[in-house]
Amino acid sequence: MITSGQIKAARALLGLTTAKLAELSGIGFTTLVRLESFDGVPSANIKTLDSVKRTLESSGIEFIGTPDDGPGVRLFNKG
Repeated sequence: MITSGQIKAARALLGLTTAKLAELSGIGFTTLVRLESFDGVPSANIKTLDSVKRTLESSGIEFIGTPDDGPGVRLFNKG
């Protein structure tokens, strides 16, 4: 699971707009806005969260910690 804060932080590290991340993830813009508005783990379909997570990971984001203990993100060099 990932948190709303991790989604926002990852998007910021990559310089992605909400609209662009939604497009790349194959989800609706308003869905992503809703996911980012939660506190903690968003209440959403697992497939939706997984799509966002996989998109961010394939763009160079590593999710660290757990939702309950030090959730964060870091950018890694894929090359």
